[in-house]
Amino acid sequence: PLACGQFGTALGVVQAAHHAARDVHVWVDETRPYLQGARLTAWELAQAGVPHTLIADMAAGHLMARGEVDVVIVGADRIAANGDTANKVGTYTLAVLAARHDIPFFVAAPISTVDLDTPDGSSIPIEERTANEVLLVRGVRIAPPDTEVRNPAFDVTPADLITGIVTDEGVIRAPYEEGLAEAVARREQRRAATPGFRAMSPGGS
Repeated sequence: PLACGQFGTALGVVQAAHHAARDVHVWVDETRPYLQGARLTAWELAQAGVPHTLIADMAAGHLMARGEVDVVIVGADRIAANGDTANKVGTYTLAVLAARHDIPFFVAAPISTVDLDTPDGSSIPIEERTANEVLLVRGVRIAPPDTEVRNPAFDVTPADLITGIVTDEGVIRAPYEEGLAEAVARREQRRAATPGFRAMSPGGS
């Protein structure tokens, strides 16, 4: 699979396959400009003993075209009610490339990232981060002086490019509105039935 700069839930899917003795090799996007893939994803895979290879972000399309990627797995920082997802910038590009090459594209995230009050991806605010994350590498400037920078931290992947959303409530497939709402409802019902949950919740007694 191809993993995009995520650790925790997204890589939990990969680690589970590895522990089940599946033949797994992960292409790890470096995830510019903050290099979460190189610094975090690669480290976590190494700790878990999962075979992996670090690649430049824009090498993903080349590997897909050569038939070297069989599935793409990414994380999500927020999932809208319709299934649109916000994740580290570059995720949308991977989804488009995966669609072009008929490669399954999965989002792996806890159900807590689902925001049913956010109708779709256009309602998700996108943070613009500091220019120095792009202009500097380890404190060394890599662009000419006075270079203008746009540095969005996230992008939005439309639901119609997503094969399925892997959550702690199961794998949800289109139509996402119904599946996500049901998954959130199941979580809330289980929480409400958990002894001590109301006492721990804001306003609980």
